[in-house]
Amino acid sequence: MANGFGTLFIGASGLQNAQTALNTTANNLSNVDTKGYVRQQVRFADKSYNKLKDSIANVNLQQYGLGVSIGDVVHARDIFLDKRYRQNHGSKAFYSVRGETADYVTDLLQEMHGEQFKSSISAMWQAFQELSTKPEVTVYQNLVVEKAELLISRAQTLYADFQKYQSNINDQINDDVERVNEIGQRIYELNLEIQKVEAGGVETAMTLRDERDNLLDELGAYGTIDVKEDQTGLVYVDFERTRFVDENRAYNIALKKDLETGFDNPYWEHLSDVDKGQYVPVFHIDDAAATDIRFDVGAIKSKLIVRGDRYGVASDMDTYASYDKIAGSTVMVVEAQIDDLMSSIMMAMNDVFCPNMESTAAFTGPDGTVYPAGTLILDEKNCARGSDGELPPRELFVRRGVDRYTKVEADDGNTYYVYNKPDPDVYDTQYSIRRVSVNDELKKQVSLMPAFLENGDVAIELAKKFSDAWNATDMKLNPYDEKPCTFEDYYNRVVDALGLEGNIFNSAADAMEGAMYSIDNKRQQVMGVSSDEELTQMIKYQSAYNAASRFMTVISEMTELIVTGLGR
Repeated sequence: MANGFGTLFIGASGLQNAQTALNTTANNLSNVDTKGYVRQQVRFADKSYNKLKDSIANVNLQQYGLGVSIGDVVHARDIFLDKRYRQNHGSKAFYSVRGETADYVTDLLQEMHGEQFKSSISAMWQAFQELSTKPEVTVYQNLVVEKAELLISRAQTLYADFQKYQSNINDQINDDVERVNEIGQRIYELNLEIQKVEAGGVETAMTLRDERDNLLDELGAYGTIDVKEDQTGLVYVDFERTRFVDENRAYNIALKKDLETGFDNPYWEHLSDVDKGQYVPVFHIDDAAATDIRFDVGAIKSKLIVRGDRYGVASDMDTYASYDKIAGSTVMVVEAQIDDLMSSIMMAMNDVFCPNMESTAAFTGPDGTVYPAGTLILDEKNCARGSDGELPPRELFVRRGVDRYTKVEADDGNTYYVYNKPDPDVYDTQYSIRRVSVNDELKKQVSLMPAFLENGDVAIELAKKFSDAWNATDMKLNPYDEKPCTFEDYYNRVVDALGLEGNIFNSAADAMEGAMYSIDNKRQQVMGVSSDEELTQMIKYQSAYNAASRFMTVISEMTELIVTGLGR
């Protein structure tokens, strides 16, 4: 031994580093159930060596070591597994929202305040069947008015429930955006704290890093993220392909409120010019067709899709273009389908009471308006009349602020009742759930309901007209649907389509959850704490500590022996 007292430092280093390893292992054991905790692993290294003399050829190095040191305390994570986990977390959240929305909307359709909406449709048809047997009987007429009011009331309540659900989703979006901003700000603060701790190159900010990684895992559920860490320990975060956190700040996501619907839409505050009305959206919903990116990631994006940007109406089902604009929104599609169903029922029943025909020639009104040939007018010869015999007959369902007919005293000496047909581009002219009611005149005097021919006879042929109108296969689920159906079949297909959609999205969410579980198991193999393994390490380091202690005792006794021996 070149220096007897130097061996004390060797023993002391063994004691100190074994104690450090014991403390690290104890910390791991105490956090075995802590979510997101990353196992800390001690790596030992040699201390520097002192030379006794310069080495020469064919002779071993003439040096001795100064003991052991802590080379590093490893904070082990796999960045590739982290990336996959966060992406699958976002996809699971995306599909879960879609599946939960389909299930909730299905529940609204199947059961509303204890009464199935479908039963109201069936009750309306039964009332018309009763009326068709004796259209002049006020009891049956009252039944039609009663069931018509009930159907409209339940349809309006159902539609209002859809609107409330959209508002609820909007509130969730607000909460999610607020949380995303909180996460971004905290990650920025942790970046600064981690840099301060690790600036000297001696210590690793374990706890701070764990908190930051947990926040990044959470952030991955809200949208697409990309994370990069530089050599100083600072992470740069991109959210939805836009820089969210950097060395300077966390960039805020703001919300723009739609004045008509009250819906909020996230936009990048730092990239937008509010004064000029220029907003840069955070989520690009139109990217669904892009093949080079993962679109199906993030709960907020999914909620924006299912909520939609307005309320669905019947005219959305008219063309491919109009339907494509709402096709992704479960709530808007169902709103439009229910509105379309109700509109079709109301227009079909009104057309029985007040049938229309095309004019055979053009005519001009007193104000100079020219009505071309083919203009829809009341078919006076084939329409029934109420007990007062007046024309035009009363329609059962009326639009707020829009009469069914405009009376025109034409230049040819005839009187025409011009049909004010719904304009798909003007919502106020449509037979929409939110704009219709049962005719007040019929509610006050039900005998005014059309039931008699011009000569006063009972209009028996109404029975066949009602049956033909109700059972006509004129409805299609959407413009792409090739299978026409009746009113009641249409409703059943709406419910079936929602059930299928819910199953598809819930299955996708379950698949993503399974992938998350598998990836997280692999992550835990890298960063997780095993109590059995840590207890084994504890025994090993305790033995190392005891060995270093015995070594120190031997050196102490030897030194004492040498010193006392020299004194003799």
